[in-house]
Amino acid sequence: MDALLIALLGCLLGEIGDKSQLLVLALATRYDRNGAVIAGLIVAAIANATLSAFAGAYIGPMLGADARLLFFALSLLFLGAGLLWPVKSPDPLAKWPIGAFLTTTLGLFILGFGDGPQFLILGIATHSANPALAAIGGAVGVIAASLPVVLLRGRIFAMLPVRSIRLGGGVLILLIGATSALSALGLF
Repeated sequence: MDALLIALLGCLLGEIGDKSQLLVLALATRYDRNGAVIAGLIVAAIANATLSAFAGAYIGPMLGADARLLFFALSLLFLGAGLLWPVKSPDPLAKWPIGAFLTTTLGLFILGFGDGPQFLILGIATHSANPALAAIGGAVGVIAASLPVVLLRGRIFAMLPVRSIRLGGGVLILLIGATSALSALGLF
């Protein structure tokens, strides 16, 4: 159950104010087809989370316990640093002529590669014995972060203190990641 909750909360926090939310906002505004954008969002989130969890399930058995914990700690450090890093607006995919669903699905799937939440799911799946729960939690976290953007459009950014959430969350996740790394190295 830890894998599910850590992935859900970490991915939810990691997506607040991130490029994925900005792309979802651009696509929802451009297409004005909430159902197609939401469906594309769900498919992309599930695909990225599943891919990350499978990779973690493959890598995990090759590593010892301390190495798995260190890998998990590095994923937390990567996510925390990403929250502190300034976010640039992604390409709004205006020249993609494939419709709302496919543009959302492919755009978010590609944008998710190497992103903090995807790496967190990989780290959790590598560290835990429950990669399926890591995938489910991560996908739900990503969807929960982006769904309000589709429904509320830009108003969500006016309602939330996005910069404060990213700064506070980034510092907290960096501290947890550093503590985990020190523990994995036997220094704490």
